[in-house]
Amino acid sequence: MLTTLGPRLEALLGADRVITDPVRLRTYECDGLTNHRSTPGVVVLPDTAEQIAAIVRECAAAGIPYVARGSGTGLSGGALPRADGVLIVTSRMNRILEIDIPGQRAVVEPGVINLDVTRAVRQHGYYFAPDPSSQQICSVGGNVAENSGGAHCLKYGFTAHHVLACEVVTPDGELVELTADGPGYDLLGVFVGAEGTLGITTKITVRLTRVPETVQTLLAAFGSIEAGGAAVSAIIGAGVVPAAIEMMDALAIEAAEAAVRCEYPPGAGAVLIVELDGPEAEVAAQFAEVERMCRDAGAFEIRIAADDAQRALIWKGRKSAFAAVGRISPAYLVQDGVIPRTVLPDVLARIDALSAESGVRVANVFHAGDGNLHPLVLFDDAEPGAEERAEEVSGAILDLCIEHGGSITGEHGVGVDKARYMPRMFTDADLDTMQMVRCGFDPAGLCNPGKVFPTPRLCGEVPGKRKGPHPYEGKADIF
Repeated sequence: MLTTLGPRLEALLGADRVITDPVRLRTYECDGLTNHRSTPGVVVLPDTAEQIAAIVRECAAAGIPYVARGSGTGLSGGALPRADGVLIVTSRMNRILEIDIPGQRAVVEPGVINLDVTRAVRQHGYYFAPDPSSQQICSVGGNVAENSGGAHCLKYGFTAHHVLACEVVTPDGELVELTADGPGYDLLGVFVGAEGTLGITTKITVRLTRVPETVQTLLAAFGSIEAGGAAVSAIIGAGVVPAAIEMMDALAIEAAEAAVRCEYPPGAGAVLIVELDGPEAEVAAQFAEVERMCRDAGAFEIRIAADDAQRALIWKGRKSAFAAVGRISPAYLVQDGVIPRTVLPDVLARIDALSAESGVRVANVFHAGDGNLHPLVLFDDAEPGAEERAEEVSGAILDLCIEHGGSITGEHGVGVDKARYMPRMFTDADLDTMQMVRCGFDPAGLCNPGKVFPTPRLCGEVPGKRKGPHPYEGKADIF
C-alpha cells in the first residue's frame, strides 16, 4: 500500500518533502532512546496544518498507520516510526504565529523549539515555564504530546498547566480546536500527554509566565545521596516550595565534570541544586531556611550564586547530565519513575543496593522536589548480555517506584519502552477503560499505534484478557 500512497503524498507536498530513500529514512529510525529502532516506510515533511490533515486523510483511506515526530528528543520511543507506515515530521512548522503580552499568551506551531518561546518574549518580562533539559532542541509539539516537565515543574507544573488551546488534526483528517475553557468534556486535558495517540497538534496557544522579581540559587554538596535526600524531605516538609530542587549522585557528577567541567565540590557523594524565585523579601527568608536545613542534613559545602553567570555554571552540570553520561559509558538506559518525596532516602539506598548486587552501574539524576527519578543505567552494548542485565535493573527500579506508591513515568511518557510495565501499575479494567477512550478518538487504530499499551485492542472488542494475537503484531518490530 505504501508504494501506491507515495505518489499521492508527492502530489500533496512535492517530491522534495517526501523521503523514500532507505539511507535517508534511517535518520528517523529512533528518538532519543536509541535502543528501540524501526526504519519508517515513508517520511513526509509538511509545512502547514492543511497538509497534515490531507496526509492523515490519505493514510486513513488506505488503512496505513502513521506517527507524528517533532525534534526526536523523546526518551520513551514515543515517536518510534512504523516500518509499514508514514512518519509525519513537524520540524518545518516552526513559526511563532502570535505574541499577546497583555493576554499573557503566545501562539506557536508544533515545531517551535521550547527555548525559542522564552527568547521571543523575554524582552517583555515573560518566559515559557516548562523547561525540559533538552529545551534548547525539543519542540513544543513534542512537549504537548509527552506533557513534558523540567527542573522547574515543582513550582510551575508541567506542559498541561501552560497550554490554553490546541489546533488538532483528528485521526479522520479533520482540523479541530481544543480549548481549556470550553463547555463539556475536557478534551484538551485528555489530548495533552496522550503521546500522539489521539491526533496531531498543528498549533498551540501557550501561557506566558512573568519573570520573577528575584531568583536565588544554591548548590549543596553532601557525602552521600541519602543525606541529600534527607535534605529534600526537610525542605518540603517545612512547607517551602522552591522553583526547583535537583540532585545528582557521584557517578553523574563524574560524567558532568568530564563533559562540561562544571567544577562541583570535589569528593561529593551528591550535590543538591535548590532555586527559589518570587518577591525579594519572601525569597530571602526562605533561602536562609533552606541553607540551614542543608547544613543540618550534613552538607559539607554550600555555594550561592552571586549573579546570572554563576547560576548558569551551577545549572550547567545538571542540564548536561544525560548526554554527559556518554563520557563514562558506551551505552545507557534512561528511566523515569516517580516516588513520594518522603521515601527518597530509602528508595535511593535500594537503588544503590540493586546496583551493587547486579554489578550494573546506575547514575542518579533527578527532580528531587517532586520525586521524579531519572536513573541512568549504564552498560557496554558490545558485551554479550549486558543490555539484558541493564534492562533487568531498569525494570527493578520501576518496581521499586510502584512498591512505594509511585509511578512508572513522570514526564518521559510510556511510549514503547515502558508499555510492558503498564499491567504492573494498572488493572485490566483500568487498561480497558484507557483504550476505550483512545478508540473514541481513533476507531481505526492508525494514529501512533503500538504505543503506551502492552497489547493494543481493536475498537469494538469486548474488554477482557486477549485470547489471540493482535492483528498488528508481527507487522513491525515495535511490539
